[in-house]
Amino acid sequence: MLRTRLAFSCLLLKNVYLAIFLHRLEVANMSAQHMLQQIGLVALGGAIGAALRYLIGTWISYETFPLATITVNLVGSFLLGIIALSTSQNFISSDLALFLGTGIIGAFTTMSAFSLDTLELLQDGNSTTAGLYVILTFTLCPVLAWCGWLVGDKFLI
Repeated sequence: MLRTRLAFSCLLLKNVYLAIFLHRLEVANMSAQHMLQQIGLVALGGAIGAALRYLIGTWISYETFPLATITVNLVGSFLLGIIALSTSQNFISSDLALFLGTGIIGAFTTMSAFSLDTLELLQDGNSTTAGLYVILTFTLCPVLAWCGWLVGDKFLI
């Protein structure tokens, strides 16, 4: 009788462990699928943002001031402020925020182009223009992100 109970207990424990393992496997698989969806959203948004960035660069010429780069960074900062507010107020889903913010805006704005533009201005002896560019970028981008937040707050809430 004790052997039967012990065998039954071991079998029951084995089934419980198997059920827990299968549940964890199912959760991991669902998490992996969701992660792949999120990566796809960011990649799709990134392709759109990069294409938009390229178009802006071809439309706005660079002669003495990197106007295209500062334009995309300022516009992107403003839009990201709206997206951040919309996400915090649950107006848009986290998946849509990934697509718009991380994907489109992340690829649209560009710190690397800003850095390269600044170095080129310095190498060309335009230190005043380079300084102005850095000051404008680091002042106006956060201000416009805040303005985007305020506009979203006024019109979305």
